Amino acid sequence: MGKVYLTGAGPGDPELLTLKAARLLAAADVILHDALVSTEVLSMASPAALLVDVGKRCGTKLLTQDEINALLIAYAKEHDIVVRLKGGDPALFARAGEEITALRDAGVEYEIVPGISAAFGAAAAAGISLTDRRLASQVLFTTFSRHSSGGDLGWRMIGKATTVAIYMPGSDYGDVASHLLNAGVTADTPCVIVSQAGGKKQSLRWTTVAGLYDAEKLRAPALLIVGKVASRNAQEVEAEVVLELLEKARAFSPEVNPWSRN
Repeated sequence: MGKVYLTGAGPGDPELLTLKAARLLAAADVILHDALVSTEVLSMASPAALLVDVGKRCGTKLLTQDEINALLIAYAKEHDIVVRLKGGDPALFARAGEEITALRDAGVEYEIVPGISAAFGAAAAAGISLTDRRLASQVLFTTFSRHSSGGDLGWRMIGKATTVAIYMPGSDYGDVASHLLNAGVTADTPCVIVSQAGGKKQSLRWTTVAGLYDAEKLRAPALLIVGKVASRNAQEVEAEVVLELLEKARAFSPEVNPWSRN
């Protein structure tokens, strides 16, 4: 019985792979990879390795999750090193939990090899800090999916100091904007859409929640960052926040002089 390595491929740039991930790709007998793993990362695999594409294209899955689980187990019975290569980090929105359960039940040894998550790759591409202490105190990692019932996406707790990193925002950014507005996010909240972060075809679009309705649709994989940190000029946003707090203070206590050193 071999071993399965649930490995993060990062956002796409092979130079952002961990040393361990690169070593495993070079030594793997079999690599089962997602469709969005870049060709540059796949080129680091051993020439003798069997590459199996188990991803989905245009929303259509090549294999079901149960079939992928079965393949992992079958290959582990025949080979020493099996790599399950996932975009970003395998522990974040990558369905690793289901594969772990299947491997455990089959008695197959496994190991998780972390990778740079798409949210961190997108923030780096945009040159922003997800937790700029002047503007944000928390980060919400979430995905966007269309519920047939139009139900709650769990975004009710989004506050003014929250940075929202939305994985897989889909092609209808206006739908995302509507859910954000319903969750209490203001229309002028800054946003940045990052497509193919770290890759040769990387592209960014800066906008606001209201601007999402008319924003250009970018190629997958894309990630949407929403919050005050997604402004091109954090200092200007910080000044606006300070002025807002001072106005609230004056409304509560009119004798407060916002320009006083005290």
